[in-house]
Amino acid sequence: MWRLSRALGVHAARTSKLSAPWCRPAAFMSTLLIDQPQYAWLKELGLREENEGVYNGSWGGRGEVLTTYCPANNEPIARVRQASMADYEETVKKAREAWKVWADIPAPKRGEIVRQIGDALREKIGILGSLVSLEMGKILVEGVGEVQEYVDICDYAVGLSRMIGGPILPSERPGHALIEQWNPVGLVGIITAFNFPVAVYGWNSAVAMICGNVCLWKGAPTTSLISVAVTKIIAKVLEDNKLPGAICSLTCGGADIGTAMAKDERVNLLSFTGSTQVGKQVALMVQERFGRSLLELGGNNAIIANVLYGPLHTKQAVSMFLGAVEEAKKEGGTVVYGGKVMDRPGNYVEPTIVTGLAHDASIVHTETFAPILYVFKFKNEEEVFAWNNEVKQGLSSSIFTKDLGRIFHWLGPKGSDCGIVNVNIPTSGAEIGGAFGGEKHTGGGRESGSDAWKQYMRRSTCTINYSKDLPLAQGIKFQ
Repeated sequence: MWRLSRALGVHAARTSKLSAPWCRPAAFMSTLLIDQPQYAWLKELGLREENEGVYNGSWGGRGEVLTTYCPANNEPIARVRQASMADYEETVKKAREAWKVWADIPAPKRGEIVRQIGDALREKIGILGSLVSLEMGKILVEGVGEVQEYVDICDYAVGLSRMIGGPILPSERPGHALIEQWNPVGLVGIITAFNFPVAVYGWNSAVAMICGNVCLWKGAPTTSLISVAVTKIIAKVLEDNKLPGAICSLTCGGADIGTAMAKDERVNLLSFTGSTQVGKQVALMVQERFGRSLLELGGNNAIIANVLYGPLHTKQAVSMFLGAVEEAKKEGGTVVYGGKVMDRPGNYVEPTIVTGLAHDASIVHTETFAPILYVFKFKNEEEVFAWNNEVKQGLSSSIFTKDLGRIFHWLGPKGSDCGIVNVNIPTSGAEIGGAFGGEKHTGGGRESGSDAWKQYMRRSTCTINYSKDLPLAQGIKFQ
């Protein structure tokens, strides 16, 4: 499962706040897809020609208008008004006020709200999956599957809401109890990437919510319609339960909003999914204020094979694909299959296989978000394991073998150094029960299952003296 994004940037056509006629004749004079009969289902998600991209209990947005495009044909779908900095400021304040209500609700009751969100997503899974396919470019089954991931993590979080907690530890002092108390961090900012515009938010928000946190979401600008549609589903559940809508806030926007979230001390945890390059900037901004971050950055998986897939997300991605193919040739590689842009509407490219490159060629160590497979010959498992580990990213890896010794070598301390280590399955996809994330330049963050919930909480070690004495630890006595 890849995680690349220019999540703090914007790659889409925009207009100023007061502009009337569109200034890009070819694209903007086209009829919006949402107005065409075959896309009438978009309105079932509450979408319109122009949509408000801010939600904090009420819908609004005073920023610029952004048009999103279908990567299958590069036609405009609809427009979303982004958040201004004033919108952001107002939303953060409302979210923090909402936290005062949400944190007082018992965790199992919070789980019940998350369960209802999961059920609401189930009801819209077909058309929401279709929107993922339309705006992001995934094939339909992957779009629906991504919504299913959100549904699944809601189910997981419901059970987790009755299980989170710390241990009671033995105290060395008589008449004392030593316990670990876990409390919510407060406001969790979630910046997600274009390539997983639903699931990543689901992983973060469902677990963060049952832990007692409120969420502020900034999705990728190029998938703003998805962010709006998902938030509308969540908002209805909150409103039906007479809860503050700002528990799950939304501020669609670009680099200005993302930077504000990273620098804002009121954002107690920032979960960022995107490129390693931008992730470094985010990490520095958060660390400068001694904040907490959960980074899910680039991957460069050892096995990446695309057979059935949709278009690349943007024209820029097509240019990056062509650039990578040319760079591979310059470094001594041979394109044995593919390597070209398809002669058809949209951002389609051929699946590409390259041989003849050195294992440490610079292009091999560069994550290109495109269907390019580099093939290498190796002498033994020690050599190829080292090649796997020499890549700076450490997200996912896989080996295909029936040799038990090789399997456990691969899983062990001298095997793969990735966060996800697979045997006899591809590197794409992951079950929600295990923590998802990677090592090294992938950022070290963990989302979804296992004990990932701890990242959304703060831990206090508490000592309670219920005796009549006042002994000190380590047997210290002041005499």
